[in-house]
Amino acid sequence: MNFWETITGSDLTREFKAFESRAAALPDDYRAAWEQIKAHLFPHGDFTGRNLMPILDSALGLLEETAADGQRIDEVLGDDVQGFCTALAGGEGARTYRDRWREQLNRNVARKLSRLGG
Repeated sequence: MNFWETITGSDLTREFKAFESRAAALPDDYRAAWEQIKAHLFPHGDFTGRNLMPILDSALGLLEETAADGQRIDEVLGDDVQGFCTALAGGEGARTYRDRWREQLNRNVARKLSRLGG
């Protein structure tokens, strides 16, 4: 990955298109689960989503492997797709991008207030 790709995110676009082409080969129920996985994981991403790429790659690999084995999607993910994604992202209470932004805003406000008060 070069500097230009890092700045523009073109490497992420290329990688995400590769994920989508891999997902297109999955059975319908697996594709629906892939869409749910993406939706539940994106709040755990950083600003660019770069930190989610290995997680998405692993999740898609799991779906590909289990589809090839002929397993049903509910055998793989269970009934709680959101819980599965939470576990992938680091467990219950894993920080989302909103949490990180809120903490940064609170630090900045506290720093400005301390300068005004002292």
